[in-house]
Amino acid sequence: MAKEFKDKKYWAVILGGSSGLGLATAKKLSKEGMNIFIVHRDRKSELAEIEKHFNEIISKGVSFLSFNSDALKPENRSQIISEIKKKLKPDGKIRVLVHSIAKGNLKPMIAVNEPVLNNDDFHLTIDAMAVSLYDWTKELFSNNLFSHDARVISFTSEGNQKAWKNYAAVSASKAALEAITRSIALEFAPYGIRANCVQAGITDTQSFRMIPGSEQLKALTKKRNPFKRLTTPEDAANVVYLLTLDEASWINGAIIPADGGEHIS
Repeated sequence: MAKEFKDKKYWAVILGGSSGLGLATAKKLSKEGMNIFIVHRDRKSELAEIEKHFNEIISKGVSFLSFNSDALKPENRSQIISEIKKKLKPDGKIRVLVHSIAKGNLKPMIAVNEPVLNNDDFHLTIDAMAVSLYDWTKELFSNNLFSHDARVISFTSEGNQKAWKNYAAVSASKAALEAITRSIALEFAPYGIRANCVQAGITDTQSFRMIPGSEQLKALTKKRNPFKRLTTPEDAANVVYLLTLDEASWINGAIIPADGGEHIS
């Protein structure tokens, strides 16, 4: 079977690509012949297992480069982009920027004898999970690294509208992420850049398991989802892949559910 992106010299930049939705997306796009940059932040003790996944990507015959660095620090971002520019020469271009950063506070607003959310918690979470999308989009654009028909894709959740206990800061970040995505879709469109959010259903990832009450959420989801199962990282990755196709060029500024209909019930 022909690979969709074979010989097109397209690259994906995936922020948060060492696990969960980001890693599944990297595997899917590499399977279709897209070259991969992954920016991740992991402990040394986790790297051996992560390298196994990265080797799987390399086995698809694509070019690959990873950076174990904090993508949120401006100096790190500039250094990484400098390395990306070197790798892209002479004529490689970034087809897609995928934002899958999950770094936020999961504290309650009110509690007895345990920490509660404060102003700094909101700022840290919104900066990491929303504003960083703009930071990366702007700097890649300023360095003329996007292809003539590029896609900026990020992951949101049903917590963008629903209130879950301990999820206030992340929920605010998802609302901000969607607002930023719509603005990117509007203001970068004249330069050939489309921006969309994929609203994944409840997915049993490492980040999800950190949410207090996640087991109850999983049980409820299996009852309310029309297909009676959770969303998988591969489900979300497949939707990202569809959004990278030429045929998806007229989808812009959208919030696209990838949940098997979970949001309708």
